[in-house]
Amino acid sequence: MSTAKFDTIGQYLLKRLYQAGVKDIFGVPGDYVLGFYDLMIKSQVRHIGTTREDSAAFAADGYARCVGMGALAVTYGVGALNTVNAIAGAYAESSPVVLISGAPGVSEQKDDPLIHHRFGPFTFQREIFERISCASVVLNDPVIAFRQIDHAIEAARRFCKPVYIELPRDLVMAEGYPMPTETVEKFTSDEAALSEAIAETMTLLSKAVSPMIVAGVELHRRGLQGALADFVERTCLPVVATLTGKSVMSERHPAYLGIYEGAMSSEAVRDRVEKSDLLLMLGVTLNEIDTGIYTAKLNSHSTIRAALNEVVISAHRYPGIALEDFLGALASSVSLSSREVVSSPKPPESIAFPEPDRPITTARLVERLNSALSNDMIVVCDVGDCLFAAIDLRVHEQSEFLASAFYTTMGFAVPAALGAQIARPDRRALILVGDGAFQMTGTELSTHARLGLNPIVVVFNNGGYSTERCILEGPFNDINPWRFDRLGELFGPLAGYEAATEAEFEEALLNALDNHGMPSIINVHLAADDSSEAMKRLAEHLQSKIKRDA
Repeated sequence: MSTAKFDTIGQYLLKRLYQAGVKDIFGVPGDYVLGFYDLMIKSQVRHIGTTREDSAAFAADGYARCVGMGALAVTYGVGALNTVNAIAGAYAESSPVVLISGAPGVSEQKDDPLIHHRFGPFTFQREIFERISCASVVLNDPVIAFRQIDHAIEAARRFCKPVYIELPRDLVMAEGYPMPTETVEKFTSDEAALSEAIAETMTLLSKAVSPMIVAGVELHRRGLQGALADFVERTCLPVVATLTGKSVMSERHPAYLGIYEGAMSSEAVRDRVEKSDLLLMLGVTLNEIDTGIYTAKLNSHSTIRAALNEVVISAHRYPGIALEDFLGALASSVSLSSREVVSSPKPPESIAFPEPDRPITTARLVERLNSALSNDMIVVCDVGDCLFAAIDLRVHEQSEFLASAFYTTMGFAVPAALGAQIARPDRRALILVGDGAFQMTGTELSTHARLGLNPIVVVFNNGGYSTERCILEGPFNDINPWRFDRLGELFGPLAGYEAATEAEFEEALLNALDNHGMPSIINVHLAADDSSEAMKRLAEHLQSKIKRDA
């Protein structure tokens, strides 16, 4: 009789996550998940405690974007439901986050008891997350639990979307049943379709006078940044990125021209893109943000779009082609170009920074941050004007700009930067966040401080919700002023600075750059009516839309 011991369900889940690259799990404890937490601290996986459950989900999202998968563990009901917005954001932004929710035990759920954290039938929570995940499982049967775990983790990896795993607390230490490993069939491109798409693309490229590349977020999520860089080196084609795809290639590369998002783009970028006679749109999702609220003027007859496992060339659609295969086949088909890369025109020389007694503005703030960026920095940006202003930042390395650019949820940046710095300890986070967004999840800066991380937080403090203020002014846009620079008195080791002038910001920034032992936060006082050029263009468009709808 065999006496071999197998992994428990909790042990197997931790082991499979670790093998998938998840070395850290974020979360807030609760009684239904405590057994799993106890198991976690005895494993190779590190627990990172956060101040809120939604912050844990944002942190797992930032972690996933850096290493390929992230995870959080929370309790049933009050914990899991607090993550709904952040998990929905990960779903919208295609970030593979594993949500683990503890749950009342299988034995406890019998006879339909009215136990704490319950809000309806015990199936309700899973049904909610089924809508915002690509796979959801309840590990209530030890016979199939291991197979369910494998399926969920593979789904997160394959579809780049969140998955939901519910673990009843009385089965954490239940012994599972190993099953033969299933061979997951990798998506394979239709060779005939791929061959025809490449042939048509090469024909159009040979005739084009001003071809260029529009690089999108799917290149990032599929890990194709290197393939894009190789293709650009071979062809010397100019490149723009969408806002959600920002930093998919190094923004200091001579072929990189900037961000294209329709009418929200700079005139120089917009002119180059919309006058191109052939656009290679690689991994681009034609969402509202990347098209500049649908103001992009792209001629479908002069575009080649490869994304979502298909290639569309003018009126011809080639289904069943993986983006990776199309980009690889295209790179091997083109000859090394002898053309010189035409860099984007340099901006006019600006006034030296700082100018004595000059109030700080958004434009000058971003200009100074641009010169301070180094190749060991990762920029994590919240939504609002800091996101639109960040269009003009030139990030050094590939995929070193993280934002909720499509889902546009406030409160993303501070916790997502926690996940990013845990995942990439070789990088220092530069966090750009508005005063309103910071008030939502800024408590997570205390976790940065507790862990000895050293992000630099720049608060765009303009006294309220600037995006809404640009669209429709009203007292509902005002918020309570916080003394962000004094948060060290509350959060622990933290260096705080205030800046209303360029000279004050320069001093604060230099001190923050030299401070490697703790977080730094700079409370930058901006005028309420100061906004970036991209924000002004967006506001003009939305104002006219509101008037039409009125």
